[in-house]
Amino acid sequence: MTVLHQPGTGADTGGVPEWRPRVAPEPLLPDARPVRVLGTPALKERDPELLRDLYRHLVVGRRYNEQATALTRQGRLAVYPSSTGQEACQVAAALALSPQDWLFPSYRDTLAVTARGVDPVETLTLLRGDWHSGYDPHRWRVAPLSTPLATQLPHAVGLAHAARLRGDDTVALALVGDGGTSEGDFHEALNFAAVWRAPVVFLVQNNGFAISVPLAKQSAAPSLAHKAVGYGMPGRLVDGNDAPAVHAVLTEAVERARHGGGPTLVEALTYRVEAHTNADDATRYRDADEVEVWRRHDPVRLLEQGLRELGLLTDADAEQAAAAAETMAADLRERMHSDPSLDPMELFAHVYAEPTPQLREQEALLRAELDAESAAGTGTGTEGAGR
Repeated sequence: MTVLHQPGTGADTGGVPEWRPRVAPEPLLPDARPVRVLGTPALKERDPELLRDLYRHLVVGRRYNEQATALTRQGRLAVYPSSTGQEACQVAAALALSPQDWLFPSYRDTLAVTARGVDPVETLTLLRGDWHSGYDPHRWRVAPLSTPLATQLPHAVGLAHAARLRGDDTVALALVGDGGTSEGDFHEALNFAAVWRAPVVFLVQNNGFAISVPLAKQSAAPSLAHKAVGYGMPGRLVDGNDAPAVHAVLTEAVERARHGGGPTLVEALTYRVEAHTNADDATRYRDADEVEVWRRHDPVRLLEQGLRELGLLTDADAEQAAAAAETMAADLRERMHSDPSLDPMELFAHVYAEPTPQLREQEALLRAELDAESAAGTGTGTEGAGR
């Protein structure tokens, strides 16, 4: 039996039920061209203090990427996925949120996490291979960095839906890369978000590659923002290296969600200037000329140029931002070069409110192994953990 969606009376079709779309698709279609603010008259309409705040965060974020990459080469981090070139997306995402909102980052979104207020060292804890997420998600309203692709998206939808049921004034903003849009979790999250009209915003940072796979080999869609139409939510397309534009589009989407308008899918066109991680050789799959083109569209330089043209940024302002970045980098170096005090048994804490039998069994097994090593004279048993 075939059930036609939204049937009409069939009066004009010879008695055959007429199919009608539930939602008109035209208003859901993304912007014909990426939204831009820099280099347009719209820049003059933006709050000058917000623009300077975006600039300060971009400068600090660029330095954070450089320092974290250096720490990885020195063996102080197990891995670091640099977001150099994508700073505008992450800073704008964090600044578009209100204190009661939640951020759901992927593994590359360390700048968004620190811009939200999380300690830079705590942000790197997971990438260092240390204890859990490294920070208190509830305090900062920031979910743990997600290393599996797109699994944070259904979590964001669940939290947003629960907040709506409780009547809380909360929006969830979930970040994902272009590669994550090929995952089943992406589909499930957007589908449920649209059906439930959950107050959630999805930001796709389309940086051109899913590790070594270019976008053209991932999706045949006109744009990733067009995927929104199939789920029944609006899609937006924005220049991801234009910080004021990303902030404007995300702020509009967040406030739309907050006031009952439902979810939005935002695609930010940007570029991953560095390799996927320190373990990747990007020269094997992309041309240096391509990278150079995007270096000329650098988000930090573009914003600085735009602010200087309007007289909103002085040499003293730029020097102050650079000094703050160096202070952050020096503190990060000093604290990351100190060996952490670790207790392996803490791996079993805060996994479940009531530990499962399997977890207790694993805990007992590790405790026995550590005690055996200690008895053998290695000094790494549980009574010596943390030294």
